[in-house]
Amino acid sequence: MMASETASRPAAEWRSFAAAFCAAAALLTAILYGAVLALDPYGTRVRPGHPPGPLMDSNQRYMYPQVARGGGYDSAVFGTSTARLLDPERLAVAIGGRFANLAVNAATPWEQLQLAALFLRHAPDARTLVLGLDRSWCEPAADAPANLTTFRAFPAWLYDEGRLNDLPELLNLKSLEIAGRVALNRLGLARPRIRPDGFDVFTPPEALYDADKARANIRQAVAGLEGGRGRAPPPEAPLPAVAWLAEFTARLPATTRLAVLLPPLHALAQPEPGSPEAEADERCKARIGAALAGGNAVLLDYRRRTALTADDTNFWDPLHFRLPVAAAITEALGAALRGDAPPAGAPYGVLLPPRG
Repeated sequence: MMASETASRPAAEWRSFAAAFCAAAALLTAILYGAVLALDPYGTRVRPGHPPGPLMDSNQRYMYPQVARGGGYDSAVFGTSTARLLDPERLAVAIGGRFANLAVNAATPWEQLQLAALFLRHAPDARTLVLGLDRSWCEPAADAPANLTTFRAFPAWLYDEGRLNDLPELLNLKSLEIAGRVALNRLGLARPRIRPDGFDVFTPPEALYDADKARANIRQAVAGLEGGRGRAPPPEAPLPAVAWLAEFTARLPATTRLAVLLPPLHALAQPEPGSPEAEADERCKARIGAALAGGNAVLLDYRRRTALTADDTNFWDPLHFRLPVAAAITEALGAALRGDAPPAGAPYGVLLPPRG
């Protein structure tokens, strides 16, 4: 046998092995990708008559679009984690309608409005929307590119009406992981991460509440905020998110009621009365009221120094209140939408009453 033939045999074997390996990898990829498409972990095929699957991912930005487009709800909550404890079942009793809670942890105003717009495209006759506005809505730089989203992935492809652009986004290990969780759920081996209506009690169980620990958490968090407080914006500073709110309100159907909530913030985390920061916050509230004026909206302000916000035992930390507070807020939202005046000593103010 010639030396050249001897030398070419290993090369031919390696080429054959490489070709077989690539073919096997392609086949495995096709099988796994087909499984992802069949299990549809993010509900890209959801529509009325094709309900959402189990919510198996902890990133609500990926999970909630299928709830929004599913057509099973005529009312919804939007906001950040400060609105997540509003239970849709309690809201349905207090307000009426079929509620979903689509509040997303640390969502920016822009992200919240993307989800609300998606919901309205699939529920054009929405009955009631509840929108929780944190202080991020009062930021002059809310429209800066860096502030439109957070470090958490925001899948814009799940918020449009296209289908073809979804396909390449599903070809990754994360989609395969969530598809695997969906499969386990359908086999009865895993529970959904979030209730079908989007509600999830993300705080510790109330039975484990430790007032001393909460008090320490509040003061430690407030101490960390002190060095990070920025200068109060000047009175003429634009507030882009408030302008977005005005545009959003103007596009709502006349029959859709909007309840805007300024959630409770612990008194220690609020600016000192009379300070430039406090004055800026009041100006922002006034501009929010102006943005809502003329629409079918009410505005409840819990972000004030009251007995509720001064009481450590109402909070887990400066931002997150407890379930009994959430239940009381739910009742107050229902009363405000009915046009009832706040009772004497109520820990909130109705800055904008319902349209007569």
